[in-house]
Amino acid sequence: MTETARLTPAGAVTGMVDHVLTLAATWPNWDGTPARVDDRVHTPHKAIRRVADHLIDHLAELEARLAGEEPQPDHWHASSITTEADLAPFTPQDLDEARSRLTRLARIWADRLHALSDDQLDDSPGEGWSFRELARHLEGSTYYADAVGDLS
Repeated sequence: MTETARLTPAGAVTGMVDHVLTLAATWPNWDGTPARVDDRVHTPHKAIRRVADHLIDHLAELEARLAGEEPQPDHWHASSITTEADLAPFTPQDLDEARSRLTRLARIWADRLHALSDDQLDDSPGEGWSFRELARHLEGSTYYADAVGDLS
């Protein structure tokens, strides 16, 4: 991805997903030991879950605001919990699933953001961050993947 593309809201989201999937490609090597970063426990499955949940949560917010509705509050447990599923081995099949899921979510985001004018991106309806700021916020989802790291 070019630096210019990365500067766009769509590029922020797709670039984040590219970064996550680059790290995830190394996670079939995971030895089953969770990473402890800040006050949280991180695993490959948890990182993918959190990135996907974050994309879904804010996409629902964006769509509700565009429709003139109040965004539905989320009830994710977020990164405060680690489920049994989060502790499972991360297999090549899990990587394939993550690629499909996150790539499709990033494409939905990119298509939606490309359809908005600069005015809509910067003066977004409803309360909360502008949609441009929301895309930049999503860029920070690399945190979850970075916590697990490159396991080459």
